[in-house]
Amino acid sequence: MKKLFWTVGAITLLILLIFCYWRFYFVLAEGTQAGTLNIFQRKGIVFKTYEGKIILSGFKANVQSNEFSFSVTKEEVAQQLLKVSGREVNVHYKQYFGSLPWRGMQKYIVDSIYEVRGVPGESVLRPK
Repeated sequence: MKKLFWTVGAITLLILLIFCYWRFYFVLAEGTQAGTLNIFQRKGIVFKTYEGKIILSGFKANVQSNEFSFSVTKEEVAQQLLKVSGREVNVHYKQYFGSLPWRGMQKYIVDSIYEVRGVPGESVLRPK
């Protein structure tokens, strides 16, 4: 009976760990988004995270949203985005199934900036 209890407990714990990894750490998709950086701010009550919105360029229909909401975990990327609000940006992101409070409020996490247009003297910011 004791052996059965430990076996069921171990299997349950293993399934729970696999589910948590899949839900919060498995990268569902990677890609780029381009548009005008509309909002970028640091907010939160317990965990202060960087959150932003990009107004997507191109065709805008009433059927789909024309905003891309994202979070940023890297401090150097956040500092670069704080300086370029209102400009055209092209960013790289990773999409997860779920969000974590210390990672941000969104499922989309921007991890680098490919290009910033409209910056005098510099057209490309390279992340470190």
